[in-house]
Amino acid sequence: MSSIGYARVSTAGQDTASQVARLKAAGCDIVREEKASGKSRDGRSELETILSFVRPGDTLVVVKLDRLGRSTRDVLNLVHELDQKGAALRVLEPEISTAGPMGKVMLTVLGMVAEMELGFIKERQKAGIEKAKAEGVYKGRPITLDHSKVKALHAEGIGATAIAKQMGCSRGAVYKVLNQ
Repeated sequence: MSSIGYARVSTAGQDTASQVARLKAAGCDIVREEKASGKSRDGRSELETILSFVRPGDTLVVVKLDRLGRSTRDVLNLVHELDQKGAALRVLEPEISTAGPMGKVMLTVLGMVAEMELGFIKERQKAGIEKAKAEGVYKGRPITLDHSKVKALHAEGIGATAIAKQMGCSRGAVYKVLNQ
């Protein structure tokens, strides 16, 4: 039976050192760390490695629940996978474990709260962007595609696929310009 730590940060500018220290202090024999978004499990090779070698009786340990994922569904799927392998999940902050039935209930509730908080963050972000746009501060993503050239090539009878290839962009980008 091993305690396997998992430390994750979202961007290269962040550091996993404090998470690693807490996981080792909590008795983790192995600590895997990565810098990847928690939006989905895609690109999270260290987490996949842990899931591939976790054995019955092992415990996956994270400092906070949001280190595993942002959505309730992702976290619950992960807990289910661990359960199928006879392993458990332990969260240090707040201290919970899926080893017993009460821990699974708490984890579900905390996952829902984490997902709700993400929704609040997105709402605040959207409101901030709308305010900045109204004040003329936020102009959105800069235009990198020459719209007039796309329209000129289209006027010459060149199709969207050929334009996209010539301009080094996607067909969708070409259609977006042509439909404006």
